[in-house]
Amino acid sequence: MSPAIFVSHGAPSLVLEDGPTQQFFRKYGAEMERPSAIVSISAHWNTPRVTVSLAEAPKMIYDFSGFPAALYQVQYPAPGAPALGQRILESLGAAGIAASGDVARGFDHGVWSPLVLMFPEASIPVVSVSVQPGMPARHHFEVGRALRKFREENVLIIGSGSATHNLAELGRRPLPPHAEQFEEWLCEAIVEGREAELLAWEERAPQAHRNHPTPEHFLPLFGPLGAAGDPKGRIVHRRFEFGSLSMAAFAWE
Repeated sequence: MSPAIFVSHGAPSLVLEDGPTQQFFRKYGAEMERPSAIVSISAHWNTPRVTVSLAEAPKMIYDFSGFPAALYQVQYPAPGAPALGQRILESLGAAGIAASGDVARGFDHGVWSPLVLMFPEASIPVVSVSVQPGMPARHHFEVGRALRKFREENVLIIGSGSATHNLAELGRRPLPPHAEQFEEWLCEAIVEGREAELLAWEERAPQAHRNHPTPEHFLPLFGPLGAAGDPKGRIVHRRFEFGSLSMAAFAWE
């Protein structure tokens, strides 16, 4: 059974800049059993209801500005998996979750930036799934539950977001206490399997809204949590960059 994981993808320049987090992604992907396919729940695809990519050959989406020119030349020509996407839609429908397919959706940087490092050969089929910022954590958890059975087919479920994500506070040093406290709470809650507390994160996490003024980068966490079965996960990477940006990553195996 393939793991379900949550990764903090950070700035898109991660793929160009050597450092501990880039090295983590490279090493983690190299050590992982090769999945048959990948389902990526991306913070950078926001829709009113769940949408699943059905493109056969997804194009690159450079959904950022002001970065080095080389970043706009990065390619990740992995194939799509329309048949798997259709099965995901069926599973979501059976769970009572309204969903639709998108035959034109490409790879946004929430999808491709981790995968460029983890699986650089770009030969594993990838399906993207959107998040719904207007919906609560429980909704995204239920989406993850509908994806759980695909893990038995060695499909890797990735939630791609950020453990903390207040862009207005990037560069603050030393590490702001509110970011440190939130990340500590998150790591402890995942390791201890405090599922109910995680689902109530907006009320239970310390300074939740200061760390996530908008929820779209935290909501991808709940896909792999729902797909996990056992809520107890493990920390596979832990580091702060740009001052207050947590690059924490977790796995449920």
